[in-house]
Amino acid sequence: MLKVERHLFVPAENQSSAYADQPLPIGEGQTISQPYIVALMTELLDLKGGEKVLEVGTGSGYQAAILGELAQEVYSIEIVEKLASSSRDLLSRLAYKNITVKAGDGYAGWPEVAPFDAIIITCAPDHIPKPLLEQLKDGGRMVVPVGVYSQELKKITKRSGKIETINVVPVVFVP
Repeated sequence: MLKVERHLFVPAENQSSAYADQPLPIGEGQTISQPYIVALMTELLDLKGGEKVLEVGTGSGYQAAILGELAQEVYSIEIVEKLASSSRDLLSRLAYKNITVKAGDGYAGWPEVAPFDAIIITCAPDHIPKPLLEQLKDGGRMVVPVGVYSQELKKITKRSGKIETINVVPVVFVP
């Protein structure tokens, strides 16, 4: 967490608040999650260093950069094309060669590069998307905030084709 400079991932007008433990607006009606939640969600993925990770909801690219420090490969999908483009450019300028960003609907995942050891969803679906469960490797972990107005952060583990779910903490994410 200390290696990734959060102020680089927020607009200039919010840089004075970049290290406060709070979400901040990043434009296009989206936010960068508070550092505590980024750290918690990352920790729940239980990364060891050699994993292929899918992130749904690139936003400014901050979570992707954290993942890029911990995993071998990171694939990140952002539904807002302008954010996908700006985060792709920023991550490239920061020399993250193990992160690939594309614009698209993350609900379908990224079947061309699946399966994934870990999947992190940084926006809130009202249910767990079946395509993402299908793209999770056996033994893989998924962290996702599920709900409509407020959500429950869930850790999902796939074992022998079965899904185990643990409710972690109540949260509030953008849809």
